[in-house]
Amino acid sequence: MSLPMAVPDPTLPKRVRIHEVGPRDGLQNEKTAVPTAVKAEFVRRLAAAGLTTVEATSFVHPKWVPQLADAEELFPLVRDLPVRLPVLVPNERGLDRALALGVREIAVFASATESFAKANLNRTVDEALALFAPTVIRAIEAGLGVRGYLSMCFGDPWEGAVPIEQVVRVSKALVEMGCDELSLGDTIGVATPGHVQALLTALGDAGVPTSRIAVHFHDTYGQALSNTLAALRHGVTTVDASAGGLGGCPYAKSATGNLATEDLVWMLDGLGIETGVDLAALTATSGWMAEQLGRPSPSRTVRALSHKE
Repeated sequence: MSLPMAVPDPTLPKRVRIHEVGPRDGLQNEKTAVPTAVKAEFVRRLAAAGLTTVEATSFVHPKWVPQLADAEELFPLVRDLPVRLPVLVPNERGLDRALALGVREIAVFASATESFAKANLNRTVDEALALFAPTVIRAIEAGLGVRGYLSMCFGDPWEGAVPIEQVVRVSKALVEMGCDELSLGDTIGVATPGHVQALLTALGDAGVPTSRIAVHFHDTYGQALSNTLAALRHGVTTVDASAGGLGGCPYAKSATGNLATEDLVWMLDGLGIETGVDLAALTATSGWMAEQLGRPSPSRTVRALSHKE
């Protein structure tokens, strides 16, 4: 397809790595169980579409995330794919399960606010950091890559606006703990481009290099692509997205879910930024997954391209 027409911007990165979260973050809130075989096929199709990082599953206790209770069954079905397959682990028990299956990359999940730390882990922010510090240390000792997710970086449903210095403090703690990548989460989708720029500037001033930062935007207020562009202008080259726009935050009733990978690729293609992703193959994959879930994809690009077909 000849569209979108590529009009490169020399001030932007030449290449962006998309951290695909659909199989984990996208599916974890589904009300009905998705068969393990379907999940595995989803991961395979995403990899075949050119995504080099696909977050496969989560090793949390099944009681808390029943949709991902099949992590032990799923991971062996996809672990030989020639792509990065990080998994989420909440603690050392989760790490033990992941290591037993040959996982090479993990992610831990922290909060920038006390309210979300209390709701998510029943701990304070600092207690939560102390809880998974041993997990991070052990993972590093085992030679694993470690990503730190930081939620509520731009706003909190209970606390409202989150002070930038508060986000910087927890971000520094994650980096100093040993996380080689930090994903800044706009969990309820309230960020705006100026806020993104201000936070990234503050992190740089505090010694957190942009090269270690990823961004994770939700599209609740239609700002995800605008915020992504602001991050790219600052030099960020890793962007989280979910195929078909799957997923969302259970604490934000109006949330429309994660930034759709197809919408992101359409914008990046138009900017002449390389991703290695075949948009047609990715769109077909998300259309297929929407059929498995029994509802249309919320991605505007998926809808537009599917309609043309």
